[in-house]
Amino acid sequence: MTRDASKFNNLKMRQGFVTYGDNNKGRILGRGDVGSHDSIIIKDVLLVDGLKHNLLSISQLCDIGYEVTFKLDLYLISHASTHQTLLISKRINNIYMLNICDIASSMTCLLSKNDYSWLWHRRLAHIHMHHLNRLVSKNLVEGLPTLKYEKDRICEACQKGKQTKNVFKSKNFVFTTRPLELLHMDLAL
Repeated sequence: MTRDASKFNNLKMRQGFVTYGDNNKGRILGRGDVGSHDSIIIKDVLLVDGLKHNLLSISQLCDIGYEVTFKLDLYLISHASTHQTLLISKRINNIYMLNICDIASSMTCLLSKNDYSWLWHRRLAHIHMHHLNRLVSKNLVEGLPTLKYEKDRICEACQKGKQTKNVFKSKNFVFTTRPLELLHMDLAL
């Protein structure tokens, strides 16, 4: 479960409620898949309004071929077939926490397809998504993932860079009361 709608590859709006361990309820806004094409895709992730932390289902990890082992003060996530350990994390205050900083750089299971588009948008000097798609189709940049780059939101840095100063409108009203009277004003931008 997550509260961040931008993490989803596809999101189908849905209504309902989920009950937490302390009997509080959260409103379900939708359901979809999180992940990228070259990593783990976690299916049936719920978009829950007001959720403070992302929650990961251990049963879903086991269903897609991972083994999760809990010990007294830590837990391990490994491939069920190769037994290669992917992640070791600690137990903090009676909760097994997943620390994103501990994940190796080669693992991108928590990075969605949407994040890749905006990552390359920033890396290539805030290039337009249409131009990114042209770079991919003509294979002009080595190492650029072959994705369909879509502009699904507004880049805040691009928006600020395109802002211009507004022009002051002229007024057809005379502010002086006698001839040759000077008008003193302070214009603040």
